Amino acid sequence: MVAVKIDGKAFAETVRGDLAKHVEQLQREHGITPGLAVILVGEDPASEVYVRNKGKQTRECGMASFEHKLEATSSEAELLDLIGSLNADPAVHGILVQLPLPAHIDSDKILNAIDPAKDVDGFHVSNVGLLGTGQKAMVPCTPLGCLMLLRHHHGKLDGLNAVVIGRSNIVGKPMAQLLLRDNCTVTIAHSRSRDLQNIVRSADIVIAAVGRPEIVTGAWIKAGATVIDVGINRVERDGRKKLVGDVNFESAAEVASAITPVPGGVGPMTIACLLANTLTACCRARGLPEPLGLTA
Repeated sequence: MVAVKIDGKAFAETVRGDLAKHVEQLQREHGITPGLAVILVGEDPASEVYVRNKGKQTRECGMASFEHKLEATSSEAELLDLIGSLNADPAVHGILVQLPLPAHIDSDKILNAIDPAKDVDGFHVSNVGLLGTGQKAMVPCTPLGCLMLLRHHHGKLDGLNAVVIGRSNIVGKPMAQLLLRDNCTVTIAHSRSRDLQNIVRSADIVIAAVGRPEIVTGAWIKAGATVIDVGINRVERDGRKKLVGDVNFESAAEVASAITPVPGGVGPMTIACLLANTLTACCRARGLPEPLGLTA
């Protein structure tokens, strides 16, 4: 068996195309332009590139992009004041604070200061609680992207056995909640799970988000399973740096029916889903129908 490669890059382009059509319709029929505000504190090079890409893709979809850059020495109070002004700004429908923040700033305090309705990262404790109890919430972008890819590949997920490897608040836990909502039978496994290999081998769907390079091999995968690799690990091979996932792609692809590559799989979906969440937040704020296929 040779697995189908799930092309997240191509699917993300389709999502952004759909978003642009929805944004154009909002502007034409209601005079509304969804707006995303991104806050960057400090000068981390990787974060700067990521923020720049977010701004570019936001504008390409016809949305308004508001970028705020603060010095690394900025106080927690300054950041909270900025968030307060964005919470009150009707032109801003989504707020994202780029992580990590400098050590002197309490990340939880900052994230929970964002208006939950504008929390397009889905990290606010209110959104976490709403998602966990099956209510309407803003959903973390990476799990939402994984769900979109699975729905596109499988159609309905009813009754499938899913194993999520990793229990982070950003991916593992919300991913499990989304799969439960789509009627999967869900197991959350992690680095301390006993007999992890056999747990994973029982799964029709494997979500690998544990942060360990290529820990999951083909020997762990049930024949015909779908594998979604969330891992992004930089390793050195033959004197060169290489990007790999949490799954050994070559061996897993010989057993699975479908698999996401790294790079080019889940990664491109994250920004696409950030923009989808911004559109969703805008529609909810105005009492308009949410875009079909672009929410959880």
